[in-house]
Amino acid sequence: MKKVLFGALMLGALVLAACGGGGSNAVATLEPVPAEFAGMTNPLGADAAAAGAEVFKTNCESCHGPQGHGDGPAGAALDPQPKNLPEVAAQAGDDYLFWRIATGKEGTSMVAWKGVLTDEQIWQLVAFIRTLK
Repeated sequence: MKKVLFGALMLGALVLAACGGGGSNAVATLEPVPAEFAGMTNPLGADAAAAGAEVFKTNCESCHGPQGHGDGPAGAALDPQPKNLPEVAAQAGDDYLFWRIATGKEGTSMVAWKGVLTDEQIWQLVAFIRTLK
């Protein structure tokens, strides 16, 4: 009987974990980077993060929050909520970050910044996002 109960509890916990929270900004498995972006690396040095901080403050902070945790005032009303950028950056390469910033993400409020920001500004953002904790 104890084994059956234990098994049922474990199965229930697994199902709940797989469902996740609807309003969560947790990072799931990242999509593969399209071929045109795959393998890109930031051509700028770590010093680009200072300029990236300014770009972030102007364009990203309202949704992603000051530390990029997805807790900005505008992000609170979004569904799905903005991603926790330090968590994404821990899993993602430069190519993924550049791609997502440049092209946005369909089905979310993440807009495409290509054409609004220059490639250099997007790389500055990538450098800044790498500094977030």
